[in-house]
Order: sequence, then C-alpha cells, then structure tokens
Amino acid sequence: MQQVFTKYIIVGAGLSGLTSAYRLYQAGETDFIILESRDRIGGRIFTKNRIDFGAVWFQTHHQQVVGLLEELGIAKFHQYSEGENVLVYSTMAPAHYFRNDPNAAPASRISGSSMAMIEALARSFSEKIKLDTNVTAINVKADGLQVIANDTAYQAEKAIVTIPPRIVTRITFSPDLPATVTEVMKNTHTWMSNAIKIGMTFAKPFWRDKNLSGTMLGQVGPVVELYDHSDHLDEHYALMGFVNETLRDTSAEKRKQRIMDYLSKYLGNEVLNYLTYEEKDWSKDMHTSCETIKSIYMSPQYGHPLFEASYLDGRLFFSGAETAPAYGGYMDGAVLSGNLNAGKLMTPLTPRHPLKGG
Repeated sequence: MQQVFTKYIIVGAGLSGLTSAYRLYQAGETDFIILESRDRIGGRIFTKNRIDFGAVWFQTHHQQVVGLLEELGIAKFHQYSEGENVLVYSTMAPAHYFRNDPNAAPASRISGSSMAMIEALARSFSEKIKLDTNVTAINVKADGLQVIANDTAYQAEKAIVTIPPRIVTRITFSPDLPATVTEVMKNTHTWMSNAIKIGMTFAKPFWRDKNLSGTMLGQVGPVVELYDHSDHLDEHYALMGFVNETLRDTSAEKRKQRIMDYLSKYLGNEVLNYLTYEEKDWSKDMHTSCETIKSIYMSPQYGHPLFEASYLDGRLFFSGAETAPAYGGYMDGAVLSGNLNAGKLMTPLTPRHPLKGG
C-alpha cells in the first residue's frame, strides 16, 4: 500500500472542509491534504446550468457566510420577490395569491451561484484536493493517525472529518469511537438527504410579465416550493424548487409530466417553453444519503455537544453543517464549524494524554 505523509488531513471538500483548509492556508500552513470521495468539490453545494441544486440562501444574521463572502470579494444579492406569490393549499379550491411583507428581511443569494464561493475558497490550494478518494478507515498509530483511502495510507498528526455524521459511520475507526458518539451520528439527520430539486431555464422571465414573483408554495401538488432563480445580472432566467417526495418512485417521464402540468396550471403554458430541465434527487447520492430516507420538514436539532469534543487522543475532529454549535444545517453553520476546527487543528496537542480512543 502506498504511503503518503502530511501534517493534517481534511476528509471532505464541501463548504466546511474547504473553509478549514482556507484558514490553514491563510495562516501559512500548507502541509495538508483534502480527501474527497466525489469527482468534484462542493459537497452539497452543487450548480448545473447556473442553477443551485444544493445550498442556496442565507440571511443577514448569517454573519459567518456574509463575512466570508466579503473576505473573498464575492457579491450577494436579494432573492427576487416582486409581484404575487402563489399558494396552493387545496386541489379543490383556487390558488391564493399574496405578496411578501415589504418589512421582512429578504433572503440573499451568492452572485455567480453558490459554487462561486466554493471555487474561490479552493483556488489557492486546489492541487491539495484528491478527488475520487473514499476514506474507509482511520487508525491510531504511535506517531499520529493513519487514514486509509483507496489503496493509500495517509499518515498525519491530526484530521478533520467533515462529511455528514451518518456517512461517517461507514468509516472503521481503530480504536472504536465511543458508542455514544456512534449512536448520535446514526441519529443525526443529514441536511438535503431527502430533497428532490428541480431547475428550469428560460429565454425570458415570463412570470414577471404576469406580475408573478415565481414563488409557489403548497404541500398538495407535485412541486412543494418554487422560486425565481434568475441571476444577479438579469441575463440568465430560471425557476428552481423542491419536488414532492411522494413522486420519488414515479418514473422520470411521468414525474416530469405531472410537474409540468401542475406548473402550467398556475404559471401558464409559457413554462412549457423551457430551455433546460434538470432534477437532482439527493436521496440517490451515495455521498450524501443512506439506505434509510427520512423526510423532515421541520428543522432538526443539530450541533450535538459530542461533536465539539476531540477523539483518538485529541487528533480527530468532526466538522460540518450538522455538527455546528450554531445555525446547524445552514451554510453559516458549515462555515462556523470550518473556522472552529481549523483552529483546533493548529492548537498543539497536550502531550500528557496516552494514545487511546475517545
């Protein structure tokens, strides 16, 4: 087996992992490797045809994201919300039309898509990211940690694992993690793991001409949420939203037909003149989801205190949107977690601890 030596290892090239790597690089620390099981960076931030099929929005109180974007020189813009929203609350009654409260704080999006932030974070150290590299074991050795991925044994002083806690349970640890930690990981819902997202692009934003915002809400139809997803330059026009999960086992052709019939009923037949149509079912993504899919529409509890501790003699840390002590499940939580764990990596080990699990 090939041996690779490095000071630090980051498992996962999503927002949290890349934030930690960015902070290390800023501090002058370049002796690190990022191991990513996907064939791309970004994790649950994923953009196709300039449509964000993963993380999209943040608000003014999400200061970790706001601050990071300012630091990276990336602009933000408000989610388009002018005109009337459509609420479909019953298949037996007409839709309800309403306007947003003008005093409500609007959600914001990232100029150039959410991937603009990911690409900016990784730009300085892209050569340190190893794609298609699946971590299967993490072992304590006399001089640090051994991380097994593919046919390589990576040796490091410390490591951060930034993938979703449920996915972490696929990794074998030696010595074992405490049973309480493993149990918490198994019971921590993975943000986005049950979502089906849809994205369509158009030559022009026909809904705006009808004084519609592009927002549709309702749990009774094939699309439970829909939003204007046009770009900040007003040059690229799109709609993006969430598909009702009851359609997951419907064939792709029938699901699309039901979606388009539904949207044309409330937005007009112009919606049928799309340029591109894409779906992303995150439950089919092995890097995000697991065998048991559980739909959660209320915000689950994230940031269990056990995720704040270190393990394997203080050499191993857990990071990510689900582990964050604040704003768990949001991009803000992922950035916060990445910042905190970069600091933990660079904090010297306390020499009095013998090597052990937990």
